[in-house]
Amino acid sequence: MTSTMQRPGGRTARVRRAVMVATEDVIIERGPAGIELADIARRAGVGRATVYRRWRTASGLIADLLADMAERSEPRARTGRLETDLLAHARLVQRTLNSRRQGPIFRAVIAAGATDPECGRALRAFYRARLRTWAPCVVEAVGRGEAPPGTDPVAVIAAVSAPLYYRLLLSGQPLDRGAVEQAVGTVLAGVGAGAFVTGRRVTLGG
Repeated sequence: MTSTMQRPGGRTARVRRAVMVATEDVIIERGPAGIELADIARRAGVGRATVYRRWRTASGLIADLLADMAERSEPRARTGRLETDLLAHARLVQRTLNSRRQGPIFRAVIAAGATDPECGRALRAFYRARLRTWAPCVVEAVGRGEAPPGTDPVAVIAAVSAPLYYRLLLSGQPLDRGAVEQAVGTVLAGVGAGAFVTGRRVTLGG
């Protein structure tokens, strides 16, 4: 997959950043179907050969854009309480999806991931990376006695963000403070009731 290439610094990093910004601009303006490699090269101010050699296809650009977004995502919260950690996570998702720039990009790449195998793999890798980043909040909560032993940390984090993505894509309801608090409150109730206890060891690697 294109997004597995090395991430050197210097000029190579500047070229990649310019290409990623150009790809975002085109997705916002025209959607993923509007990506043309020659146009991306022109907008980014780099040679066509560079873009064709490194990314090869529109799918390759989208896949690397998702990898770039994962790399630049905010670190997870460490508030010392499960409730406030989950609220921080939900508010980050809310800010991202409500962003005038990132919101349309997420809608577009999710749609592309449903039909393009390479984009789909990249989208799943992006979401797995974010779940693994935030899952230690739940692991720490188990250690503090805030959640039952055996609670699946990945499932808890996914359950917080899932209704927010649902609002973005399907329901048409606003992603407001009430949505955030409802998502977190529902998940906390489930954690307290043992709904996320799997009875198996959950690993966060890979």
